Amino acid sequence: MKDFVKMTLAAILGCLIVGAVMTFIMLGIIGSIAALGNTQPVLPREGILTIDMSKITLDEQTVPTDITGVFEGQTRTSMGIWTAVRAIQAAALDPSVKFIYLKPDGTAGEMGCIEELRTSLERFRTSGKAVISYIETPSNASYYLASVSDRIFMSDYDGGMNMITGFSSQMMFLKDILDKLGVNVQLIRHGKYKSAGEMYIRDSASPENMEQTRTMVNSLWRGWAEKMAAARGISLEEFNGLIDGLELDTPEDFLEYRLVDELMTREELGSRLSGLYGAERIEDVRSISFSDYATAKVIPNYRAEDKIAIIYANGNIIDGYDKEQVAGDRFAAMIADARRDSTVRAVVLRVNSPGGSVLASSKIRKEIDLLKEVKPVVASYGSYAASGGYWISSSCDYIFSDASTLTGSIGVFSMIPDFSRTADKIGIGITTVSSGRHGDMYSGMRALDSDEIAYMQGSVEEIYDTFTSIVAEGRGLDREYVDGIAQGRVWAGADALDNGLVDRIGGLEDAVSYAISMTGSSDTDINSWLTVEYPKPMTTVEMIMEMLGQNTSVFGGTPLEGVETAFRNWDESMTGQVYARMPYEIRIDGFGQTSSF
Repeated sequence: MKDFVKMTLAAILGCLIVGAVMTFIMLGIIGSIAALGNTQPVLPREGILTIDMSKITLDEQTVPTDITGVFEGQTRTSMGIWTAVRAIQAAALDPSVKFIYLKPDGTAGEMGCIEELRTSLERFRTSGKAVISYIETPSNASYYLASVSDRIFMSDYDGGMNMITGFSSQMMFLKDILDKLGVNVQLIRHGKYKSAGEMYIRDSASPENMEQTRTMVNSLWRGWAEKMAAARGISLEEFNGLIDGLELDTPEDFLEYRLVDELMTREELGSRLSGLYGAERIEDVRSISFSDYATAKVIPNYRAEDKIAIIYANGNIIDGYDKEQVAGDRFAAMIADARRDSTVRAVVLRVNSPGGSVLASSKIRKEIDLLKEVKPVVASYGSYAASGGYWISSSCDYIFSDASTLTGSIGVFSMIPDFSRTADKIGIGITTVSSGRHGDMYSGMRALDSDEIAYMQGSVEEIYDTFTSIVAEGRGLDREYVDGIAQGRVWAGADALDNGLVDRIGGLEDAVSYAISMTGSSDTDINSWLTVEYPKPMTTVEMIMEMLGQNTSVFGGTPLEGVETAFRNWDESMTGQVYARMPYEIRIDGFGQTSSF
C-alpha cells in the first residue's frame, strides 16, 4: 500500500513538473512570436519600394502575426488599408524612394481595400515618380492594380494562365437539404429585394434577387473594367470584347492588344529595373520591403495636440460586447468615449459591415447622433455598408464610398426555424406545456400559427418604416423616394452616388482629409494630426490566446458544411429577432477571383 501511495504521489508530482515546463515553453513561444511584431526594421539609404502582393493581405485594420501562420510557414503579412495608404503617401515625399516596383500576382483582400490601394498608387504617380509592374499570372485583381502603372512588364515564360474573366456571384440555397433534414424555416420580411433569408426557403434565386444581383455584379465589373481599359488607352467595349471572346491566352496576346508594354524574363527585368534605378547591375539596386517601410514610416504623431478618431465598424452587427464583431453595447460605449474626449476634434466612421441586429444598430446610431452634436462625423465605406451597416451611418455629416462598395439593402427580416419534423425523423418525441397560447412561439419546435405570423409581420413592418424614416431624415430625402430605392435592394457604391445614398466616391484617406477640413483648423495636413483607432487592434498575445480557445468545424468538408455555416452560433435568443442584413459577402481570393456567400 505504501509503494502504491508513493507511486501515485510521484506520478502526480511528475505531471505537475511536466505541466510547469510546458507552460514555460509555451510562454516562451508566445513571447517570441509577439516579439516578431515589435522589431523596428532598418531601411537602406535609398532604394526601390517593392510591393509584393503575394506577401501581404489587405485588411481593414492590421491584424497581428498569427501563430498558426508562423508554424505553417505562411509568408503573408496583414496590412490595414490606412497603414498602406499612409506608407504610399510617405513614399511619394521620400527622396530615398526612387520608384515603386509592384508585383501584383496573388492580390488578395476585400474589394474596397484593393480599390483604395490602386487609388493611392495613382496619387503616388502625381509626385513624378513611376510605378513599374511585372505580372506573370494576370487575374481580375492583379491586373486591376497593375493597370495603374507607368509600365507593365509581363513574363514571357510558358505556362502562365490568364485569370481575367470578369466577376461572378454564386448564391447558395439550402431548401432541399433542409427539407431532407426536416427543418422548416419561416421567413418574415419587408422588401421584395430583401433576399438575406431566401437561401433557407428556396432552391433557386427569386426574380427580384436575380435582378439586383445581376445589376450589382455588372456595376462592380464596370467600375473596375473602365479603369483598366482607360489606363491602357482602349475602349471599355474593346476590353470586354477581349475577355468575352477569350482572346487573351498567351503573353503575346496581352502584348498584341496593348494590355502590357513588354515581355521579358526575370533576368531581363532585373536589367531594366537597374537601368531605371541608375545602376549598372541589379545587385547594386536596394529593394525596400513594403511591410518594413510601413513599419518604419507610418508612426503616430504623438506631438500633435489634436486627434482624428477612426472607428472601425468591421464585421457583423451583433448584440452585446463581442470583441471580433460590431457588438452594439461595446461600440456604443466606444463612440461615447470618443465624444467625451475633448482632444478628438472629428471622427471618421469606417463601415465595413453587411449588417445584422436591428437592436445593436439602433444603439450605435443613437450614439452617432449624440456624437454629431459636438463634433463632425464623416463616414467612409469599405467593401460593405449595407442594411445595419447603412442604418448606423446614414446620418453622418458626409459619406464617402468606394465605387465597389455594396450598400443600401434597406430592409429587414425575421427568421424562425421549425425543427419539429427533424425530431420526428430521428425519433424524438416532444411534449410542450405552455402557460398560454403562445408560450412556445419561439421554441423552434412548431410552426407559427396565423396570428403569430401577423404579429411578426407587424414588427417587421414597423422596423422597416423606422429604417426608411431615419434614412430619409439623415440624407435629406423624401420617405417615399427612399422606399422606392429601398425594398432591401443592394446597390454598388457608384449607383448609390447616383441615387443619393452617399455623397462622394472616395476612400479612407479622403474621408480623413474631409473630417479635418470640417474642424475649421488652418492645419489640414494629415501628417500634423494624431490618428487614433477604435477599437484598438488585438495584440499578438491576445490573438494567440483567443486562437487556443477556438472551436473547429464539425462538418467541414462534408455536404452539411453549408448548413453548419448558415446556423453557426445560432441559439434560441436569436429566434424571432429582426435583422437588417444583406444576403451575401464578396471576397477577392489569391487569384483575384470573386466569391460570395
